[in-house]
Amino acid sequence: MKKTLIVWGLVWLNVALLVGLALKLTSSSARAQVARPSDYVMIPGVITQGVAAVVYIIDASQGRLAAVSYDDGGNTLSTMPWIDLSSQFQGAAVTPNRGY
Repeated sequence: MKKTLIVWGLVWLNVALLVGLALKLTSSSARAQVARPSDYVMIPGVITQGVAAVVYIIDASQGRLAAVSYDDGGNTLSTMPWIDLSSQFQGAAVTPNRGY
């Protein structure tokens, strides 16, 4: 009686494992986002004529730059609007090479 119970237990365990394997193989696989929302680079800086520290934020996928500064004295957080870097660097691309 004990051997039959063990055999049937193993049979049901194998059936459960096969069902789990079949569900795993037939289910849709997880996929990452098609396009990454943004790649950010954050660079710390110091404003030399003030008491505030600043963090420059570059959005590499959209080519934008912003800055956030924190003033310890006033306990305030100031933000700068986004700047389009492609328009800023466009003039540098058409400047002739002067051989410097």
